[in-house]
Amino acid sequence: MKFAQALFVLRRVLKSLRELLWTHVLTSGTMAMTLFIFGGFLLIQENLHGLLKGWGSQIQIFAYLENSLSQADLQSVLGQVRSHPEVEGLRFVSKEEAWDNFKKTLGSQSGVLEGLPTDILPSSLEITLKKPHRQRAPVAGMAQKLRGVKGIVEVEYPEEWIEKLSLLMLGVQSAKWILGGFLFAATLLIVGSTVKLAILARKDEIEIMQLVGASAGLIKAPFVVEGMIQGVVGASLALFFLWLLFLFLSYHLPASLGIFPSGDQLQFLDSVHISLMILLGWLLGAGGSLFSLRRFLKTW
Repeated sequence: MKFAQALFVLRRVLKSLRELLWTHVLTSGTMAMTLFIFGGFLLIQENLHGLLKGWGSQIQIFAYLENSLSQADLQSVLGQVRSHPEVEGLRFVSKEEAWDNFKKTLGSQSGVLEGLPTDILPSSLEITLKKPHRQRAPVAGMAQKLRGVKGIVEVEYPEEWIEKLSLLMLGVQSAKWILGGFLFAATLLIVGSTVKLAILARKDEIEIMQLVGASAGLIKAPFVVEGMIQGVVGASLALFFLWLLFLFLSYHLPASLGIFPSGDQLQFLDSVHISLMILLGWLLGAGGSLFSLRRFLKTW
């Protein structure tokens, strides 16, 4: 595009923004609402992923040992468990330590344990896996291996929580694109309606441009640029309100709830997701404008 043509497009865009200001504001607000909902799913997904990752780092396998296990047999079991390449850490918990931990867990209600023998709980092994093996399938596979070790009578791990959180992650990802798809389609129609209003407002001007031989690209360019501006403004508004929501939740979701491990807190969208939001807004505006221009100018 030549400089004179670019200058013409810029003047047309500025004129439209002045004359149809509230129409553009309404369209940008609609796109902001759509992208805010989509960004909300991204924010939930981001923090669920961090939550799953944090809990995954704390996932342990508990192997309970036979009561009659001798010291030599215990050392043999420890050696077999350590020999597995998936194992990162291994800690032996004696019957006495298990009893003390159980009493601490009960707190003020520990009096109900009076009269029970202190060796009623079995000794156990707390096994931590290396990071690549902290997913559901590797944990289950390691648990199955441990069940085959002589001297281990039972193996437990938080299988249910891993499965439920993984399903929740999958549900959020699916809902993000399904609901987002419907919202994007509705937004495209609204953007298209805005473009139609702008075309009708400039009907005489466009007819004159066609009569003097202006190219279709030059006629369409101002509308497409306006759509791009609306999309970027809408995405920026959505990110701004998401940031306000993030700050509100950060202050009103205390760490004492114990949801996030190791003192972690809520995380805002990273640079990749922020760029995705801006790009989607840009595409929504440009795509809606092009779609409407193609249909409307053909039937004109």
